[in-house]
Parts: sequence; structure tokens; C-alpha cells
Amino acid sequence: MNEENKQQRRRRKGQSGVTLIEMLVVVVIIGLIVGIVGMNVIKQGNSAKPKIAKAQIESFVTALGLYKLHTGTYPTTEEGLSALRAKPEGVANWDGPYIPKEIPLDPWGQPYLYKYPGEHGDEPDIVSLGEDRQPGGEGNSADIVSWK
Repeated sequence: MNEENKQQRRRRKGQSGVTLIEMLVVVVIIGLIVGIVGMNVIKQGNSAKPKIAKAQIESFVTALGLYKLHTGTYPTTEEGLSALRAKPEGVANWDGPYIPKEIPLDPWGQPYLYKYPGEHGDEPDIVSLGEDRQPGGEGNSADIVSWK
């Protein structure tokens, strides 16, 4: 009977393992799932960039409002957004910094364009030119502006 048990154990050992083909099938399935999910994440990342730019511009507008409350005016075009972090020369009642971190680049790695006096009302104009870095455009290439 001892010999019979050994033969049964050998049969079970051979049957209990995973074959190379089964492992390859599992790896291929996991790869397909990762590929599909990865593409969706990349698509979401690209569509989030204009929203990030708009949120950053809105935070600049809020900080600029506080700057104006303290100093009586907005920073000039020459002083730019950096006036929110460092006191410009000759500005009285500056009580900054008005934003907690350095002025970020837009989501496409370019500096925001700042102009005061602006061309669209009493507030400064702040613009990100979008993905194409050119005025105008559509989708991710559309300009993100402070006055809309």
C-alpha cells in the first residue's frame, strides 16, 4: 500500500501545477486590462488640463483681489503675478505673500500671461494659451482666460 500512495502523490503533483500556457493567458489578459485602463487614464489626464488651468487662474484672481484690497491697485504688467509672492519696489501696504507657493506654470509648462490694465474689464487679464501655445484654438488648444 505504501507504493500505491507514492504513485497517487506523483499523479497529484503533476496535475496540481499551472502550465506555461495558462500562465501566458493570464499575463496577456492582465496586460490587456492594464492597457485599456491606462488609455482611459491618459485621456482623462488630457481633459483635466484645461480645468486645472482654469482653477489656477481663479486662485490668481482671488489672490489679486486681496492684493488690491491691501495696496489699492493691481500689480502692473511689468510686476506681473510675481507680485503675489514678493513685494514690488515702491508698493505700500503690501501684506503678502498672497499665494502659498511659487507661481506655477500652466499645465502645459508655460508661464501664464498677465496684463494690467487688462482689455476685458477692470481686472487684470490672465491667459493660458493651451496646449498649442498659440492664441485661439479649440479643445486642449483653446485659450483659458480670466474674464470668462
